[in-house]
Amino acid sequence: MSSYVVVKPHISEKGNHLGESQNVFVFKVSISANKCEIKKRIQELFSVEVEDVRVLNYKGKSRVFKGTKGKTKAFKKAYVKLKEGQDIKFLDN
Repeated sequence: MSSYVVVKPHISEKGNHLGESQNVFVFKVSISANKCEIKKRIQELFSVEVEDVRVLNYKGKSRVFKGTKGKTKAFKKAYVKLKEGQDIKFLDN
């Protein structure tokens, strides 16, 4: 299993709302990672119990910059639901 399964947390308004209301956290993950790998790695990294993992694949989009055609990178997001009473602290004030 790759150590780079979980790339980084995905911070957004929707993610913050889900974290507060439904105990769901959003991560950008490796494109080759599957649900089982993501669940196992989150449990190892943050010492929490994961209830459910949902995965979304995003395709790269075509872009034009100063007349040069290009494409943005494709990526995968994982919505990780933790069991009741579990929490992940990203930014402690």
